[in-house]
Amino acid sequence: MNTITNKIIAVNSISAARKSIVSALVTSALLGGALVSGNSVAATEKSQAEMSYKQQVVELVSSIETGNPAPIGYINPSKYIQHNLAVADGLAGFGAVMQQLPKGSAKAQVKRAFQDGNYVVTHTEYNFFGPKAGFDIFRFEDGKIVEHWDNLQTIAAANPSGHSQFDGATTVTDLDKTEQNKTLVADFVNTILIKGDMAKIGQFIGSEDTDYIQHNPNIGDGLSGLGKALGELAKMDMPMVVKTNHKVLGEGNFVLSISEGTFMQQHVAFYDLFRVKNNMIVEHWDTIETIPAKTDWKNSNGKFGF
Repeated sequence: MNTITNKIIAVNSISAARKSIVSALVTSALLGGALVSGNSVAATEKSQAEMSYKQQVVELVSSIETGNPAPIGYINPSKYIQHNLAVADGLAGFGAVMQQLPKGSAKAQVKRAFQDGNYVVTHTEYNFFGPKAGFDIFRFEDGKIVEHWDNLQTIAAANPSGHSQFDGATTVTDLDKTEQNKTLVADFVNTILIKGDMAKIGQFIGSEDTDYIQHNPNIGDGLSGLGKALGELAKMDMPMVVKTNHKVLGEGNFVLSISEGTFMQQHVAFYDLFRVKNNMIVEHWDTIETIPAKTDWKNSNGKFGF
């Protein structure tokens, strides 16, 4: 067993008072940063108490690129439930993946972030074993990150309307409408995506192409772009099928839906981020990731498990 893995496993056997210090040292070993002193860790803990969960997650995701070891202290070292099926549980699983990355290759630039209770969602442009668009969800418990989900898709060229998988609105607004907007998106997913009742789509998306900005790399703006793409899939006898909605998370005008279904005859996870304005859906980003066969899973937590 290598030295880095030994350091990670050792976290679980060390007193609670020293866990944050050990976590920082472990991350330094993983990311190649300079070792931090006890005073630096103490300063990190103090600043953490003053930071929102959202800020902590942005720092943690960004540290994949920057190599800053401090944000690993935001993770509970003895409880980190992993739902990325290619990664083993805990800091040991995280460490194993980081070891495999070519030095200096990682990129992690957060484009959007929002918080829903104990959950934080980020939308990030990655270079992580290749360029990817990714959504990450982190759950906090007793002030520490204890669980992680994600969904990744290879970055593609601009879509038929010229939009990338990352451009568009980024500012969280309408905080007073969070629950209203989450209800709207949940209704859209159930009515349109799961039940396929397209006659009601006008309740959710305006009729003009300018009413609905699309960031899916294969679909153009508006209902016309969506209809064309779905029609092409139907002609190929490969319809997109959304079977189950597992979770809806949101803050203000941004709402993320996490669903399961079939795409291109593959079992997939759908992560759909919607921007809502005046009780209508006006913008959409997404990632679709194939769920591997259970025999290939590196953990037993499943892709969803909310």
